[in-house]
Amino acid sequence: MSNVYYQEKFQDRHNGPRAAQVEEMLGFLGVGSLEELIEQTVPAQIRSKKALNLPDALGEVAYLEKVAQIAEKNKVFKSYIGQGYYDVILPGVIQRNVFENPGWYTQYTPYQAEIAQGRLQALLNFQTVVSDFTGLEIANASLLDEATAAAEGMFMLYSARKNKDANTFLVSPNVYPQTLDVLQTRAVPFGVEIRIADINEANLSEDVFAAFIQYPAADGTVTDYKNFTAAAHAKNITVCVAADLMSLALLTAPGEWGADVVVGNSQRFGVPMGFGGPHAAFFATKDAYKRNIPGRIIGVTSDANGGYALRMALQTREQHIRRDKASSNICTAQALLAIMASFYAVYHGPQGIKNIASRINDLAKLTDKAIQSLGYEQLNSTYFDTLRFNVGNEVDGLKSEALNHELNFYYDQGIVGISIDETTTFADVQTIVKVFAKVKGKHQSDVELESLVDSLSSSIPSDLERTSSYLTHPIFNSYHSEHEMLRYIKSLEAKDLSLCHSMIPLGSCTMKLNATTEMVPVTWARFGGLHPFAPADQTSGYMQLINELDEWLSEITGFAKMSFQSNSGAQGEYAGLMVIRAYHESRGEAHRNICLIPASAHGTNPASASMAGLKVVVVKTDERGNIDVEDLKAKAIEHAANLNSLMVTYPSTHGVFEETIIEICNIIHENGGQVYMDGANMNAQVGLTSPGLIGADVCHLNLHKTFCIPHGGGGPGMGPIGVAAHLVPFLPNHKVVEVSGPEGISAVSAAPFGSASILLISHGYIAMMGSEGLTTATKTAILNANYIKARLESHYPVLYAGANGRCAHEMILDCRGFKNVGIEVADIAKRLMDYGFHAPTVSFPVAGTLMVEPTESESKPELDRFCDALIAIRQEIAAVEAGEVDQTDNVLKNAPHTAAVVIDDEWNRSYSRQIAAYPLPYLKANKFWPSVGRVNESQGDRTLICSCPSIEEYAEA
Repeated sequence: MSNVYYQEKFQDRHNGPRAAQVEEMLGFLGVGSLEELIEQTVPAQIRSKKALNLPDALGEVAYLEKVAQIAEKNKVFKSYIGQGYYDVILPGVIQRNVFENPGWYTQYTPYQAEIAQGRLQALLNFQTVVSDFTGLEIANASLLDEATAAAEGMFMLYSARKNKDANTFLVSPNVYPQTLDVLQTRAVPFGVEIRIADINEANLSEDVFAAFIQYPAADGTVTDYKNFTAAAHAKNITVCVAADLMSLALLTAPGEWGADVVVGNSQRFGVPMGFGGPHAAFFATKDAYKRNIPGRIIGVTSDANGGYALRMALQTREQHIRRDKASSNICTAQALLAIMASFYAVYHGPQGIKNIASRINDLAKLTDKAIQSLGYEQLNSTYFDTLRFNVGNEVDGLKSEALNHELNFYYDQGIVGISIDETTTFADVQTIVKVFAKVKGKHQSDVELESLVDSLSSSIPSDLERTSSYLTHPIFNSYHSEHEMLRYIKSLEAKDLSLCHSMIPLGSCTMKLNATTEMVPVTWARFGGLHPFAPADQTSGYMQLINELDEWLSEITGFAKMSFQSNSGAQGEYAGLMVIRAYHESRGEAHRNICLIPASAHGTNPASASMAGLKVVVVKTDERGNIDVEDLKAKAIEHAANLNSLMVTYPSTHGVFEETIIEICNIIHENGGQVYMDGANMNAQVGLTSPGLIGADVCHLNLHKTFCIPHGGGGPGMGPIGVAAHLVPFLPNHKVVEVSGPEGISAVSAAPFGSASILLISHGYIAMMGSEGLTTATKTAILNANYIKARLESHYPVLYAGANGRCAHEMILDCRGFKNVGIEVADIAKRLMDYGFHAPTVSFPVAGTLMVEPTESESKPELDRFCDALIAIRQEIAAVEAGEVDQTDNVLKNAPHTAAVVIDDEWNRSYSRQIAAYPLPYLKANKFWPSVGRVNESQGDRTLICSCPSIEEYAEA
């Protein structure tokens, strides 16, 4: 037969098991076909009757050709818009070895510290950068964007306020509009009043709990707030500052003039604009707030051998513990982007950063002097990088001439703003001057730029010129040649286990293939170089991509429309609940404030509900882990007058397709509520069923799970929401770029389309998989999970299963019985490292368990290797149970075993080095060594060190 029409299918590259392996697994499960397994797993009443209506699947080459054509529709003009987004130079050594490297972008969040020391060190470096530049003692390991970081600062200071009657957040009118937008969204559910007023002592009334300042201000001016901050503190009012990280190389650190919280964006440290993201926000504060700071903190501790070690401290997943009492719903960050920014600081060092900042400032001063010489008025007497020219009725002509030269300025009622960045050159200044000169009927040659260079005067007030040092740690002063930098990056990468090494079987987190072809376009300049506020006629490539993704994801979810603004799953939860809130308000039912949440729910669900101003009522689950329908019905009826919503995960957090889900949705609707579906487990739905078909009204999608955006060591993520038709009018809008209608809620993140550049990844995944490929992926994920269940259930109890004994795409292994002989679930997690595996999700949703999800991307040999490891560990536990080995001196309690421990001259353990390091034969050919022994968690929480310590400081601690 001729192969002239043969085309390789991308789905055959994405799905792990080969056809013969699928047959073997089906045989092991005792079913005759994949379809028979699906019939036993997915309830018939929710099965879709038709295939997804999606375009035909493209091959990898064809897709890259298509997306290149889309990219050509984006016009990448030179951007001087500013407003929190700037063009950058990403050093090639960082682009190639971090941004484009699956050894960095396929890592999971560093919950298992012993196999995550590399990214933990890079994130500790990030915290040190932020702490040094802001002049504050403590910083976290990144937040989603500057606007939401400001909102987190507002809420932290509100929660910690001394005057509990104060409910006003005083906001300078000179802040970024997108930040103000998000602050107003977040303030509403808590009754916080946003008061926009000049930042002066006269406005510090008794009802104010905190003030918010932009530094430099949104218009570019630089103001000394030292006296204002002192006056605020005298009245027990705290001060939150949004600062430009690059400017702080030249400006006095806010912490030095009294700021309590400093937030901002590290995008200027080598991260492309990407039409809005992803970028790592930062959050720094005083040591007094270390127990209140939102998000993740990386801290220094020691390992079992007394050596230097790192781990996530204090706030790690606190929403799972505190649930609706949590101070934040943050469950992901922007780790990959924070890591890139930290490497940027390492590569350039303190002098390199200062040189870049000084060059930006000098070019701004040169531009200022040159354009003023043409007869224009420049309004900013002080500035770092941003100028404002009053051009009056010449604005249209100037804008037209700027566009002719492919320049974008910031325009505001006759004022033209120009923000200089790292990429600006002397030649660029000549072009800017040429544009302004032509509008005046003059010529560029009328301005002798070279003669102006030596006459530039300071644009920063002398009292605000930075005198303190920063980045003094050896890490920031050792790797300035590319060779040294490359080796440093690789030395950290080698300490981390990623999908490059083995499967990461995390329940609820879906660590699937992030295909190279999906990733490639993200690095293209025509996607990375676009400002999120660029004129619409320059962004048609992005809009085509976003509109196609909207259409495809609406088809997949069964909804009417998607909003792409949410930068994470938890933020998607919040956005969806705020949309529901707006819907009820539009019907005159603003009193509806009761949110029903099953006891088994992901911890971000109750935290998000609380943030949306809702009161959480917990619904019981039965002995099989399913929602107790009678309890749900009783509570829905009890609260019918005030019922706002139900938050439900499907398949359930326990990994089961609950048979009663349609009835559950109907009960909520009958009692006036809306159904919010958590899309964490969408990987088991795509092509087989959908939230819309089941009866949900809104659902967020974790694009970093089901739709292949990589986890990046703890972010980036995306959590777009899909809604039924009646909720479409209320989808999030944006102050700068209109993306919804007049009834839309205000913004939930800084950029109109969130982390737009990584939408390319999900776009590529769907385009190359097509309807058949996506559906086959879902079926394969269910097959892989049930195969693991069948292999392990005679060794470990499996807690929950569906009506036919099948699990969905994940399952829970019960390890609680091993406590009888002193073996904890954490011991199993650490011992898995010796076998070369990352642990499944530990103690969630049930304490003392492992939740396993293999995804469709893993082949049968990899599944078998993982099962063999867990079976071998079960035999090691059996030896403890039988009294054959000591309960405290055994391979599980001492795990993980580092190479240094195994080759040490002294070995006094009750088992051999061979058993410690090479318990199964495959390890001799391919061994991943944990770089530290078991990490001491409690020591690190007692003595929190969250910036790079000197050897002396660490020894004292």
